[in-house]
Amino acid sequence: MPAGLIALALGGFGIGLTEFVITGLLPEVAADYGVTETTAGWLVTGYALAVIVGALGLTAATTRLPRKPVLIGLLVLFVIGNTLSAVAPVYGVMMLGRVIAALCHGAFFGIGSVVASNMVERSKRASAVALMFTGLTASNVLGVPFGTFLGQALGWRATFWAIAVIGVVALVGVALLVPSVRSDTEQPPSLVRELSAFRSGQVWLSLGMTVLGYGGMFGAFTYIAYTLTSVSGFASSAVPWLLIVFGVGLFVGNFVGGKLASRSIDGTLLVVLVVLTVVLALFAVVATSPVLTVIALVLMGAFGFATVPALQTRVMQYADHAPTLASGANIAAFNLGNALGAWIGGLTIAAGLGYTSPIWAGAGITLAAVVLTVVAAGAARRGRSHGAVTTGSVATV
Repeated sequence: MPAGLIALALGGFGIGLTEFVITGLLPEVAADYGVTETTAGWLVTGYALAVIVGALGLTAATTRLPRKPVLIGLLVLFVIGNTLSAVAPVYGVMMLGRVIAALCHGAFFGIGSVVASNMVERSKRASAVALMFTGLTASNVLGVPFGTFLGQALGWRATFWAIAVIGVVALVGVALLVPSVRSDTEQPPSLVRELSAFRSGQVWLSLGMTVLGYGGMFGAFTYIAYTLTSVSGFASSAVPWLLIVFGVGLFVGNFVGGKLASRSIDGTLLVVLVVLTVVLALFAVVATSPVLTVIALVLMGAFGFATVPALQTRVMQYADHAPTLASGANIAAFNLGNALGAWIGGLTIAAGLGYTSPIWAGAGITLAAVVLTVVAAGAARRGRSHGAVTTGSVATV
């Protein structure tokens, strides 16, 4: 295993912690700034929207630059944003810090996915991407619960100070361990060639699958602290431990999803998304039962994150000749899904439908992902039957 993959996973850990820890601290942040839970939820939605801008804008702007210095620069931006969040005196400044930190997110994972895949042979690319995203899952297993606990014990600002420190450690790790040399099989960087990947219909279908497939799970997860305390009856002090349970599901799902995606990307996505739809619907039904809620949390995390390696590898597969910008666009798609799910979940709560309504909305979004996956997989089969190339510039539907 290349040591650089560990460094990338470390960066993913810090960035994942920034993205997800806010969900466990929303009640505390809302109370501190005197805003509603829906307004506080915009700290999630705003972050996700900023990721989209960074994933596309920064990835495109840095296409011709060496990847290692770009990754280091992105982590510097990450540290600045989290430091600003830690000292924010008012809600608007907090949002600004979230936005600054988010700008590095998409470009880091987009560029990092390409770097990770080029460290190994082609048959192991999905597993290499999954290993990089292990940092993201580890942030949920360990970081988010303990970050929530830290925020509840010492104030939510302490959590963001801790994240800034983690960012510095990750920066050093990337500087020391990620190789600077490009793969021998890579062509010289070109923004025009990177943009040409978007002529592939399968690339666009893959992006749509990511928006819906990930958005459903994250929409259910955004307001999970309210669901656990107001519906399931858990004390707020139990939330960090319940997030550990959810994080264990993420970790298992990411690992198994990476292994399965190495065999069949579309087959893995179809099965996992169907099961995730059922899990979310059942979660909404049994949320009043503490025991069944714990089981549902594990399953939601496992099947929700089992999609990630397949979704990321799929878009890179159909943009194989120019994967960097397409990879960044897929990270943007993940976060567009986050924003969509969080926004719809917030609307359902504001409409007075209760704290299980975001879970129902998530099930509906995931069901739409199932339909799109069937369409994309069918189009890919028809393309292969007509002799179309599935991993190059002429991959179309």
